[in-house]
Amino acid sequence: MTGRFPGRSVPQPPSRDALAAIAGRFRLPGAVRSVEPLGSGNVNATYLVTVEGKDGPARFVLQRINGHVFRRPDLVMRNIQALGDHLAQRPERLAPGADGGRWELPLVVPVREGDDPWVEEDGACWRTLTFLENARSLDVIDDPATAREVGWGLGRFHHLIHDLPAERLADTLEGFHVTPTYLNAFHQVRTVSEVPRTPQLEEALAFVADREGFCWVLEDARAAGRLRERPIHGDPKVNNVMLDAVSGRAIGLVDLDTVKPGLVHYDIGDCLRSGCNRLGEETTDLEAVTFDLELCAAILEGYLAAAGSMLEPAELAHIYDAVRLISFELGLRFLSDHLAGNVYFRAEDPEHNLRRALVQFRLTESIEAQDSAIRSIVARLA
Repeated sequence: MTGRFPGRSVPQPPSRDALAAIAGRFRLPGAVRSVEPLGSGNVNATYLVTVEGKDGPARFVLQRINGHVFRRPDLVMRNIQALGDHLAQRPERLAPGADGGRWELPLVVPVREGDDPWVEEDGACWRTLTFLENARSLDVIDDPATAREVGWGLGRFHHLIHDLPAERLADTLEGFHVTPTYLNAFHQVRTVSEVPRTPQLEEALAFVADREGFCWVLEDARAAGRLRERPIHGDPKVNNVMLDAVSGRAIGLVDLDTVKPGLVHYDIGDCLRSGCNRLGEETTDLEAVTFDLELCAAILEGYLAAAGSMLEPAELAHIYDAVRLISFELGLRFLSDHLAGNVYFRAEDPEHNLRRALVQFRLTESIEAQDSAIRSIVARLA
């Protein structure tokens, strides 16, 4: 996580020669030809490695795991390996469907000396994964056909791993998506924050105060036994669903660091939250932010076509709560970071995370205004 404000760690990227040397420590099929930055993620430093392959150039992903976010990178890697091992036991699950569509997940490349899944260099954990070729991702969805593919991609992922025993996965981010935990952190930082109280900040604080009681809706349902813990992705926003560059079909999910035991509602809510706001998280046009019902219906149609058979009635009944809560939760996290001085999320200026929070709160309002319509969509599709 890098930024521009005091107190934040800004690690310097290694030289290209150093990156090539790190990549060379993994069991790649040939000599490293090049290493280039890849993507714009806020957590891990990511590079695209091109090597000399038997049948021509081959590409892989080299990443430095952010130790400030993932305190136990060994557990992160163990989870990804458990996921890969589980799918390898049932290879027919990954076979092309009747339409010939492919399905892939990033796989761990072991080190050259032994079978370890990562190496340590200057106190940092590095790993190499396979690269999904001829694929693309989107930050914003603008048509129902793509929305359906995104929903189908998440649904297929859930269906593929639903019988992976949750106890085989470590909780690499304790408290992640447990909204009451974020609410407690918000109150702690609010009491000590020295950030100036602007009208926009007061508006955001009032929004949270009006909805505090809702924060327990999913955790209360879990405690009462209405919702059960399953393996989840943890961060299935739309740009983590990969689409075939030609057909546009969903072909897999990436960014598997957050795979862990949890409620599938965290995943469903995050996918809907990120997919049904046509303006995206970074818009400055707050008044135009809305939760798009057409895209919502398309995402849920795709999701339930792939995973609906594994959901119980109570799980279906809480989908509306999930999308409302996760939108609110992300706004709460942005707001807390603003009050803390922008110490977690990458920010371009001191007000950036406040603006992000207000976008999510506007989205939450739009979801609340369409309560019955969203519930009707779930009922119709289920």
